[in-house]
Amino acid sequence: MNIYARYFDQDTLVHSFDELLEFLSSIPDIHVTQELVSEVRAYLDSDMPYPKRYKIRPRVYFILIKTTAASMAEFKANRKTVAPAPPANDSYNKKEMKMAQLAEVRPGWYKGRIIFKRVIQIPNTTKFQYQDTAFSAYVKAQSGQECYNKIINHLKNRQDVDLRSQFPSARGQSFQFEFLYPVLAPVFKAGSTSVGAKAGA
Repeated sequence: MNIYARYFDQDTLVHSFDELLEFLSSIPDIHVTQELVSEVRAYLDSDMPYPKRYKIRPRVYFILIKTTAASMAEFKANRKTVAPAPPANDSYNKKEMKMAQLAEVRPGWYKGRIIFKRVIQIPNTTKFQYQDTAFSAYVKAQSGQECYNKIINHLKNRQDVDLRSQFPSARGQSFQFEFLYPVLAPVFKAGSTSVGAKAGA
């Protein structure tokens, strides 16, 4: 089992615990304490198949992912095999995995789908109600999180979407995304929306 490690735009794929510590020690922001060494060792020795985040300071983390890939190229070409889904009853670990996937920097085209609570006027009245509304789009982005941000900004700037509408968190089940293509633009199906172009990507 090998390990993919990433801290912002610095990443590597290592084949041993010592190589991993050498990578972490080379990053000035990461203080490799005995406690951190023990936590990393415990993760590597465990049967935990999904990604693990380690907090450096508020909202700043580095991420470790177990993988059978032998090289960085193989890892990035076969992302679906490196992070098996956690048990269905383990919501905390599902959230950890979703956050790691959102944070992964992978420039290209994404297909994002969101279900939000749209404010709709009740016919023949002056009252309004929330209605679950699905929206999907092709988005040019650097990551799943940026894909989400661009979709939200696009919806908030549409004249036909009331500003009182409620949008879900990127970490929840109401937002899903799929990486489609690296740099070259895909061939879109009729009726699809390219948020990336509208957002100035």
